[in-house]
Amino acid sequence: MGASMSFEEYKNKIKRVIITEEEISKAIKLAGKQISDIYDGNPILLVSILKGAFVFMADLCRAIDVPCEIGFMCAKSYYSGTVSTGKVNITMDLEQDISKYHVVIVEDIIDTGRTLNDIVKLLKQREPLSIRVVTLLDKPDRRLVDFKADISLFTIPDLFVIGYGLDCGEIFRNLPYIAEYNTEE
Repeated sequence: MGASMSFEEYKNKIKRVIITEEEISKAIKLAGKQISDIYDGNPILLVSILKGAFVFMADLCRAIDVPCEIGFMCAKSYYSGTVSTGKVNITMDLEQDISKYHVVIVEDIIDTGRTLNDIVKLLKQREPLSIRVVTLLDKPDRRLVDFKADISLFTIPDLFVIGYGLDCGEIFRNLPYIAEYNTEE
């Protein structure tokens, strides 16, 4: 895909907008207020799971009124069928000792929930002051583990979505809205 995709092919892969830029902005302002209220002036560490959550993290951190630091993680989990091996491969880890922080994991989408469930377990072992998860999109129809975000901005049906940080073949992250990806050739 990538560089060999024409602009026309690019446009044809956007089937329909399902969450507008305005709806995202409004939901982020509300989530930022909710997070600010929860921590009531106490500093937090926002942890973005790369790559998809970077756009959401950038906007969310600006909607939060409490002092916040930012950290990034990149992780892959390896599974056999529907059961996690429990093996989370952290390809980029946090620099901070999280035992001194209230940690808020910022995720773009929760699908099966397996990788994020494993990341939360891993971070809890590092004994943060508290840990919460905020996700832009929740796709509960695909959940394979019992995992629920503390704050979920949008619940969506089982569609392949792109935009606002979410990609297909590393493309479409720059769309300012969430769209359904057109899988038809």
